[in-house]
Amino acid sequence: MKPPRLPATLLIASAIALGSIALHEGYSSRAYDDGVGVQTVGFGSTRKEDGTPVKPGDTVTPQRAVVMLARDANRTGREIAACIGDVPLYQHEWDALVSLAYNIGSTAFCKSTIVKRLHQTPPDYAGACEAIKLWTKAGGRVLPGLVKRREAEYRMCMGEATP
Repeated sequence: MKPPRLPATLLIASAIALGSIALHEGYSSRAYDDGVGVQTVGFGSTRKEDGTPVKPGDTVTPQRAVVMLARDANRTGREIAACIGDVPLYQHEWDALVSLAYNIGSTAFCKSTIVKRLHQTPPDYAGACEAIKLWTKAGGRVLPGLVKRREAEYRMCMGEATP
């Protein structure tokens, strides 16, 4: 028997979510352009530990990168919880949504079809999970890596598998 869904405002990213993000983002000790002009380091962090933006030439150790990932995922979770509100979610649904929002940004996530479907009465959970698969473009191009990531996030959201 599954545990009950909990309001999004009470959930935090699990170790499964952090592992999923780390797997999909990959680790880089040196800052790089993410393909659309954003400097990232570690597991996709755009801000250093002191909160300043990552710039070319910045470096991070694997240990510090994990700390930054946890910080960033928790911040992302707080930001998307604000727009999801008290819609109850299973942990696996929450983890998939945090992984997506970590990648596309909280602002884009909060304006998405996913949130609209969660706010329906009753919430359209399957439709919200399905809408994850719409986010496959970067710089206006469909990227095979994003297609693969979104499929994994969709399966996680549906409770079918973890990436």
